[in-house]
Amino acid sequence: MAIVAHRSFRKAADELGLAPSTLSHMMRTMEKKMGVRLLHRTTRSVAPTEAGERLAARLGPALKDVDAALEAVDTFRSGPRGSLRINSNISASRLLLKSIVPTYLARYPEMTVDLVSEGRLIDIVAEGFDAGVRLREAVPQDMIAVPFGGAAQFVAVVSPAYVNKQGRPQVPDDLAKHRCIRLRLPSGKLYRWEFEKNGEEIAVEVPGSLILDNIDLMVEVAAAGLGIAYVPRLAADDFLESGRLLLVLDDWCPKFDGLCLYYSGHRHVPAGLRAFIDLIHENTL
Repeated sequence: MAIVAHRSFRKAADELGLAPSTLSHMMRTMEKKMGVRLLHRTTRSVAPTEAGERLAARLGPALKDVDAALEAVDTFRSGPRGSLRINSNISASRLLLKSIVPTYLARYPEMTVDLVSEGRLIDIVAEGFDAGVRLREAVPQDMIAVPFGGAAQFVAVVSPAYVNKQGRPQVPDDLAKHRCIRLRLPSGKLYRWEFEKNGEEIAVEVPGSLILDNIDLMVEVAAAGLGIAYVPRLAADDFLESGRLLLVLDDWCPKFDGLCLYYSGHRHVPAGLRAFIDLIHENTL
C-alpha cells in the first residue's frame, strides 16, 4: 500500500524504514506466493497493475479497520505514540515550532513530529502525510480545515536604508518607480502583487531585476537594501520588530483568512493527529 501511495519503492521504503532492495524483494516474494503480478516496474517508475489496483482498493478499508482497532487501545496508554507527518511551508512551520510543537512533544513524549517544509502544494494523502498546513484559500475542498494563528496578511517591506535613498511609495502605482523583489511561484508564473483599500482592488505587475522563489530569501535581501518585497507578515515579523525592515503601503494590505491545518475526512484520524488538533484548539481559545 505504501508503494501504491508513493508510486516509488524508495519513498515507500523510507516511510517503512526499510532498504529499497529489501522492499523490492518482499514484493517479488508476495507476487510469487499469490501467483499474480501486482506492480509494473520500470527504471524510472512503479505503478500497480490492474490486479494491484483491485487489491489496493480492497485493502484500503480493511487497513482502516485495523488502524481503528489499534487506536481503540489508546485509552489504556498514557497518551498517543508513533509518528505524525505534516506537510507545511517554511513560514507556517516556523509558527508551529514556536507555538504548538514544543508543547505537543512535551505532553506526548512517545510521539515524533515529522515536519516537512516545502513551497509546493501536494496531495497529502497520496504522499503519505497525516495532515498539511496552508492558507485557508489553498486548502482542497474535500479536506477538513482547522484554523490557527489568526488572520494572515501580505505586506510590502523595505529596509530603512532603501527608504532613505529611494523614498517611500504612497500608492501601489508608485511601485513602477522602485526596485521590487519578485516572486516566482511553484507553477513557474511570476506573482502579481495584489492590494486592496476601501473596496478597490489592484493587481500590480511590479518591475524588478531580482526574482526569487523563496519567501525567506526575499525577506533577507529586502533587509539588505536590494528593494521592496511583498511577503507574508509572518515571514517578516522578526525583521520588522528589530527595525531591519519597515512597512510601506500598509493601508493597502488587508488581512484575510489565515493558516489552517487540514486533513482528510475520509480516513480514520490517528490519535496523534487528534491530540495535535486538540492542542491547536487550546491555543486558539
